[in-house]
Amino acid sequence: MQDGQSVEAPMTGDPDRRGPPRREAFTRFVTIATRWSDNDAYGHLNNVVYYSLFDSAVNTILIEAGLLDPATSPIVGLVVESNCRFYSSLTYPEPAEVGVAVEHLGRSSVRYHLAVFKPGADAAAAAGRYTHVYVDRQTNKPFPIPAGHRELMEKLKLP
Repeated sequence: MQDGQSVEAPMTGDPDRRGPPRREAFTRFVTIATRWSDNDAYGHLNNVVYYSLFDSAVNTILIEAGLLDPATSPIVGLVVESNCRFYSSLTYPEPAEVGVAVEHLGRSSVRYHLAVFKPGADAAAAAGRYTHVYVDRQTNKPFPIPAGHRELMEKLKLP
């Protein structure tokens, strides 16, 4: 997957297995700087970095909206499931443009569809999903998604 090569994936029910999603599959983008330490021995961003980019993009959106203070919010979203499919590589110092969309919104959980794009690229370099379950920080028990979060998440859904 070096030098802009793309991996073809078989057709299945998972849209990301059909190939890299395009920008129009996302409602919001967050640009995140990559770091020298993100590169691995093969000269591209290590696979674990993409999960960090996903998490950073979602939390950036929540923090910017005034809905999350990681140190003090009484209700927080915990990642309970995640996956990522890789199509091409990014390398430091390329910034990552992370696409975010809400795919499913439940009572206490939300599933995000996320993708990492090279600057200006129409096709994602990597794409995946992760699910947050909202919990009371003190009890660690599931808690209904707060109204402000739900309102923001509704705006992140595709029409």
